[in-house]
Amino acid sequence: MTSRRRTATQFTALTCGAALFSGVACTGVAVADDPGDEGDLAGKTAQQISDASRKELLAATSLRLRTQTSVDETKLDLSLDRSGNCIGTLSKGVYGRVDIIKHGKQIWMKPDDAFWKGQLPADAAADIIARVKGRYLHGTTSDTMLSALSAPCDLAAFQKQTAGPEHPQSTPPSPGASPTPELTLSKGKPTVQEGTRVLPVIKKRGQATQTLYVAIEGKHYPRRLTTEIDHETATLLLSNYGVPVAATTPSPADSLAISTLKGKLPGETQEPSQGT
Repeated sequence: MTSRRRTATQFTALTCGAALFSGVACTGVAVADDPGDEGDLAGKTAQQISDASRKELLAATSLRLRTQTSVDETKLDLSLDRSGNCIGTLSKGVYGRVDIIKHGKQIWMKPDDAFWKGQLPADAAADIIARVKGRYLHGTTSDTMLSALSAPCDLAAFQKQTAGPEHPQSTPPSPGASPTPELTLSKGKPTVQEGTRVLPVIKKRGQATQTLYVAIEGKHYPRRLTTEIDHETATLLLSNYGVPVAATTPSPADSLAISTLKGKLPGETQEPSQGT
């Protein structure tokens, strides 16, 4: 388990700095032998393409993100914008799924039965399922559970974390530590990602490889990121840049105020059963 947790952490660290993009120079920069079909990216270095992609990511006002990893079954599929609006799902495989709708500070969430069964003792889960009856739980960002589950809906935070600093500072190795493997940055050959022509930027350090796929035509948005470390993989898909997030919210009849479940939710003190 320690190795798998380490691998999951490393997925976000294989770059020139500490995020997916970096302004610091890397060694081994190369240009593809045949720059044909690269559009206006032809002749640009891998670092210049990475920088252009970083700029477009930070300028995006809305997007759709999807994630998956071989480390565990957790998957995200969210459409979100800079105004605090978000709609999508968080799935944990056999441990359940949560539908998420967020508009500003208002949040609606619909966990399925498997989620409750994975988070609570059997009797408590059955009680919650009977009370909720398949409805959305409604509250605001001031509610601990709703706020925690909707944390990935923060587009500004996602952009900052994913893009990283433009000019990250290098950290000198600790005394006695093994030398850091050389990092190389190169361009791959044009390919297609979900109907969009993209150019790969490939980063390698030791046994770790990260490939960033950048849109060739129009704005040079990052469209896909794949990372492989210790035979584990992670994938981030980005699309629907600039597309408004759907404004539909659940009706009052399909919602239940989360405050009515106070003391019964995961992480809260459970009310004692009758007769105890």
